[in-house]
Amino acid sequence: MDNNNEQNEFTILLVDDREENLIALEDMLEKEGRTFLKAASGNEALKAVLKNNDIGLIMLDVQMPGMDGFEVARILKSNPKTKHISIIFVTAINKEEQYVLKGFEEGAVDYLQKPLDVHITRAKVNVFEHLYFYQHKLAGSLVTIGKVNQQLERFLYTVSHDLKSPLAGIAMIISALEIELDTIEREELESRMQLLSRASMHLTQMVDSMLDYSRKSYEQQTRELVDIEELVRDTARLLFPPDNINIRIEGHLPTIITRKLKLQQVFQNLIGNAIKYNDKKQGSIEIGATDQHDRYVFYVKDNGPGLQEKDKEGLFMLFRTGNAVSRGESSTGIGLNLLKMIVSEQGGKIWVESEPGAGSTFYFEWQK
Repeated sequence: MDNNNEQNEFTILLVDDREENLIALEDMLEKEGRTFLKAASGNEALKAVLKNNDIGLIMLDVQMPGMDGFEVARILKSNPKTKHISIIFVTAINKEEQYVLKGFEEGAVDYLQKPLDVHITRAKVNVFEHLYFYQHKLAGSLVTIGKVNQQLERFLYTVSHDLKSPLAGIAMIISALEIELDTIEREELESRMQLLSRASMHLTQMVDSMLDYSRKSYEQQTRELVDIEELVRDTARLLFPPDNINIRIEGHLPTIITRKLKLQQVFQNLIGNAIKYNDKKQGSIEIGATDQHDRYVFYVKDNGPGLQEKDKEGLFMLFRTGNAVSRGESSTGIGLNLLKMIVSEQGGKIWVESEPGAGSTFYFEWQK
């Protein structure tokens, strides 16, 4: 059953070895929005079910030559792809208990006895039609709920991952102030307090942006004019790089209209990783961009440990991490996978070029 499309048609399979019975049953049940399939034997019925995935009800004659209705029902109910289809047995057999029980054991949901009462027959089929549409809507709702849950999980990963570095920097400044409070010069104290204020404001803006993102679909998310050079400088400063790490912008970074939070997340993760994994006494990180007509290709280049070929494979997969040693921080393997999804949303791609011992350059495309 296809749960992704709106279901408007109710398909009924009529099974009877007598043509006149099939015609009479279709005439009795004909209604707008209904489609009828016919089968004159058990084998034909099974073939019809396998060819049509949207059958909602089978009106199945019990007494047929060759394969009877009980056997057809048993085969259908044993197949995971067809066991959900409702079956009403249509029979001329008296409603003796043994036949009723046998029918229900084989998977019937109801009985109709020949000669058929028009009003009862229509009423029962109407009930199963309503039930079919309710089940279809429920299945569609479950698919939607599953997608929402995935988005929520991704959002939580993003929040925990992207807020970690600014929070760690704030904690580091506060810790240093506690140690040096009695000896620190007033000017230095004011400088650090201003840095704390900017970092706190930056975190507040990030949280507000993430909450806004969580409430809106991708199409509804705010697009704004973003000075990328300013964004990169602010992001790098609030990652609190150590003194031996030099971060510079090569050339000029453009100003574009885009979703600021998304672009900030990409730069924060790439620059943060370049800081975290750098193993040189004098670390170097370079950020630049090239204009590619309908998009920009940005890059973050470092002189860190680089990557082995085996580490490049699957680097952007969830929970995959490389073997580089970070500055005392653990890696979950979530960040790069998030970046791949964010960049893919923009219609671009992300990749890495790296040489062991000589550093890595991460490239990503961003539409104008």
